[in-house]
Amino acid sequence: MPDRSGPGHGLGPVHLVGAGPGDPELLTVRARRLLERAEAVVFDRLVSPEVLALAPPAALRLDVGKAPGRHRASQDEINALLVDLARSGLEVVRLKGGDPFTFGRGGEEAAHLRRHGIRVEVVPGVTSASGCAAALGLPLTQRGLAHGLRYVTGHGQDGVPLELDWAGLADPDTTLVVYMGLGQIGRIADRLLAAGLPATTPAAAVQSGTTPRQRHLVATLGTLAGAAAALRGEGPVLFIIGRVVALAPAEQSCHALASA
Repeated sequence: MPDRSGPGHGLGPVHLVGAGPGDPELLTVRARRLLERAEAVVFDRLVSPEVLALAPPAALRLDVGKAPGRHRASQDEINALLVDLARSGLEVVRLKGGDPFTFGRGGEEAAHLRRHGIRVEVVPGVTSASGCAAALGLPLTQRGLAHGLRYVTGHGQDGVPLELDWAGLADPDTTLVVYMGLGQIGRIADRLLAAGLPATTPAAAVQSGTTPRQRHLVATLGTLAGAAAALRGEGPVLFIIGRVVALAPAEQSCHALASA
């Protein structure tokens, strides 16, 4: 491999690559090219097996996925691993579900690598909000229904209780997308209701969006937490709350679970 450590060049780069919501067809051309030539792939639990399968069979695969209450590696350990791999001269792809700079700690990892003199390339990915909304056939914004869009995380950092600007989020003219919120959706719904968002506000939950394993439901804010209990199990769940959910095609607008 070429020497990347000459003056002014630094080590690396480490490629922070967005894997998108799961369907490999939604990868960028750049993401696919990097993955297909990778020598080491460090991946999260949100990366679908279909996307991971694009890496060469001989590539080193390192699963550092985090699940609520179950971490394969701490963030400090992941940061150190990326530095070590970069220094080894391998072609390193840090593969993150969705977009690496949207609730993916990509910014923390990029900053750590740069502090150690390692160059970083960020390859954006289709974030889950866009992918899941498209899979359901609904827009995230629409004239007369939603003139704004908010993304929030559905869990607190390191066990800290989730505290958000509930009054600001309870805006009927805005679409609210909640990432990683299955465990807290009851509390989130209660806080939004208490802040004045009507219980009849349409809401959707999508599990493993854009993949063959996709399941979804369409409900209301008042019934969302109870309905979402059916989505317990494997696969990330994303929530979309707002009047635009009512625009989902008729075959998608059901209160029972459906398969994509």
